[in-house]
Amino acid sequence: MEDAELKSMLADLIWLNAVIATELIQVTENTSAILRKSSPPESCLADHRDLRATALAIAEKYRKDTALARHLGKHQ
Repeated sequence: MEDAELKSMLADLIWLNAVIATELIQVTENTSAILRKSSPPESCLADHRDLRATALAIAEKYRKDTALARHLGKHQ
């Protein structure tokens, strides 16, 4: 495997892991809301926003101009 191909593959995997991480955060929030029958605590929501922002920054470092930022803006 050539260096360029390896770098491309790693960038793809980093981006994909960031997508998975952000979706998992959303699933966790949704599950918490269902079980609590109310929104998760604000401290959790704030932490989740920060975690999503970090994952997005990592993803965009390796794969710019994807739908991830737009999609995350729709998460509630």
